Amino acid sequence: MTTKPEVLRYTAFSSDPEGGNPAGVVLDTSGLDDADMLSIAADLGYSESAFLSAPPAGLGGEPGRAFTIRYFSPKAEVPFCGHATVATAIALGERIGTGDLLFATRAGTVPVTVSEEGGTLRAALTTVEPHSEDIADVDLAEALAALDWPAADLDPALPPRIAFAGARHLVLAAATRERLADLAYDFERLEALMRRLDLTTVQLVWRESENVFHVRDPFPVGGVVEDPATGAAAGAFGAYARELGLVPEAAVLTLHQGEDMGRPGVLTVELREGDTRVRVTGTGTRIA
Repeated sequence: MTTKPEVLRYTAFSSDPEGGNPAGVVLDTSGLDDADMLSIAADLGYSESAFLSAPPAGLGGEPGRAFTIRYFSPKAEVPFCGHATVATAIALGERIGTGDLLFATRAGTVPVTVSEEGGTLRAALTTVEPHSEDIADVDLAEALAALDWPAADLDPALPPRIAFAGARHLVLAAATRERLADLAYDFERLEALMRRLDLTTVQLVWRESENVFHVRDPFPVGGVVEDPATGAAAGAFGAYARELGLVPEAAVLTLHQGEDMGRPGVLTVELREGDTRVRVTGTGTRIA
């Protein structure tokens, strides 16, 4: 590392520094290679950190508001991270103003709009094209065994699926809030399954009402037990819910995450008729 970069610390999906999901943000990666970025992410210890550089040729977007963005967990690079995208957008909004941003990610192009409401900045990202797929019975059985969840504790109204909106997540629905709250899993066993299936997190969800959900995201492949607020999984879940007809074609979903970790956050998921992509919105703030 030839120069020491400025490493910012922001939380996403909460306006309280003690809530939401913290992320490292490096707005200038000049002089940094992959090993340097991984080292910074590991030193921070957050589930992910984001690193900005110049946009690729032909990306488009407004000059000065388009970037290449990469994401590193403490253990590896990941193709897309929602909360680090929101954190980065909030950091940029404070420096270059509200408006549209455009990010080139490994998963594809991700537009983000930063707006201000009542003095609070909010960032709304639009996912890449999402999809979902079935999970094999043997893999589902292994996931439940690693979580120590009896199959009877699943909500049959929300079937297990692998959902994608920039990264792959296994969606498992708990029948009760108590089941969701009781999370103590076999870290190495779940990590091995997730690596084999190329999963970024396992999204555990409980449906409180028609459009309100509580979620948790084990993240052993990233080197952390649990992700406090997971924007990529929220986008994938929104697409999953619409694809299975669990919510209308156009809907706004509220996802509560982090409560069981003492870092509450709120993720807003918007589905629009005629657009298969998903919008994930949240606040954010700098961590002193």
